[in-house]
Amino acid sequence: MKRLLQLSAVSKSFGAVQALKEVSFDLQAGEVHALLGENGAGKSTLIKIITGAHAPDAGSIEVGGERIPHLTPASAHRLGIACIYQQPALFPDLTVAENIALRLEPPAPARRVRWQQRRALAQNLLQRLGAEIPPDAEARSLSMPEQQLAEIACALGAGARIVIMDEPTASLTRKEQDLLFAVVRDLRAGGIGIVYISHRLEEIFQLADRVTVLRDGESVGTCRVEETDQATLIRRMVGREVAQSYPPAEGEAGEIVLSVRNLGCSAGGVHGVSLDIRAGEILGLAGLVGAGRTELARILFGITPAEAGEIYLNGQPVQIRSPGDAVAAGIACVPEDRRRHGVILEMAVAHNITLAIHRRIFPGAWLRFDAERRLAQDLIQQLGIRTSGPDAPVFSLSGGNQQKVSLARWLAARPKLLLLDEPTQGVDVGAKSEIHRLIRRLASDGMAVLMISSDLPEILGMSDRIAVMRNGTLAALLPGKSSGPEVMAAAFGQREAGG
Repeated sequence: MKRLLQLSAVSKSFGAVQALKEVSFDLQAGEVHALLGENGAGKSTLIKIITGAHAPDAGSIEVGGERIPHLTPASAHRLGIACIYQQPALFPDLTVAENIALRLEPPAPARRVRWQQRRALAQNLLQRLGAEIPPDAEARSLSMPEQQLAEIACALGAGARIVIMDEPTASLTRKEQDLLFAVVRDLRAGGIGIVYISHRLEEIFQLADRVTVLRDGESVGTCRVEETDQATLIRRMVGREVAQSYPPAEGEAGEIVLSVRNLGCSAGGVHGVSLDIRAGEILGLAGLVGAGRTELARILFGITPAEAGEIYLNGQPVQIRSPGDAVAAGIACVPEDRRRHGVILEMAVAHNITLAIHRRIFPGAWLRFDAERRLAQDLIQQLGIRTSGPDAPVFSLSGGNQQKVSLARWLAARPKLLLLDEPTQGVDVGAKSEIHRLIRRLASDGMAVLMISSDLPEILGMSDRIAVMRNGTLAALLPGKSSGPEVMAAAFGQREAGG
């Protein structure tokens, strides 16, 4: 089998942080090689070295048997290396066809644009994925799964020999995942090598031929998938045993914090929603993609204000017309898309954490940066955020640590109600366990939590009660000890809404 890629003893440091230490990795033609590790283990740095975004401090890189002393993004593209990142990087004001053309058409100082040819190419690539996306749709109008599929179409169209997939299914439905898996298998059958990164271990056993585990910037082993199991991979990733059980509830739920009656908003497609959330309770919000879960959270946080119904906080009626109203009322929201809405990448960790409490940290004209850094350092330690310090820019953090910064911002505000939209999406197994314990601790301290998740085991394991959405309204309200089939039956409309 031909070796497409070989990294030998690659090291990379950023100041005092050793991101990679003598890591060796190879990729064969016609194989899927999975890359696993906790957030901050070095996966993102390794990807950036393979794509030419970072130059290694030591070690060598070979592509197709030829040593490449100075790999750049342009030379990586010419060598047939393509990367599908976890967060789409489309130009929002351009159409899907234009975004694909920017990736595939060679630059030229003056050239006539063949619009029909562009649309036909985009249509062909999207059909290959089974994606029902109009080529003329603006990227900003696409849902997260649709943006991800458009990114995959760009990579496929480039005719790459080496394809890196970084959490490609994080925002896809099961149907879209099945289509992607079929594409991955077709690429492998065609001799393309695929580096596959995912925190969903079941995907690794479905797709991968080999798996390499990184921990703290070092490779801790490579083996064939059939020679290992999930428990072994988890131990290698975290260097310890990770409890697979979810943290249990402590005590009874208290008074009702949030009560909504017949809530509706035509812009979000939500109508007739009535539910209560109590202090000390985690209410899981389940449902299929497009059922209205995120849209309900956007209404409660004032992004798309309610047009009908009533909202009560601690028994008092409130009008939430904007996120400012929500924050003032004691509602916090950690969004699904952390890079667009959860953090400001160019700002320091400390500045991101205190964004929601500026008036408290900086009263009047006093700039108390020491107080800001102390608060940030406390939350960094509490949440286990891996960073060189509170002054580090957020873009220098791994995806999971960026998620923790987004959560830390709202914990600093001490809200009464915390809305969590996919809080562990794209987070490794060790960090996921830590976030679960943190969420349960917040509920035990009296906070009301509404948790949206597409991960059914997470919903079943973390929720005290489960609200199931379908077609923009509440389909069922189930006890936390419900089974997976019961939740899915409600999501598919096979059970009436209940108490």
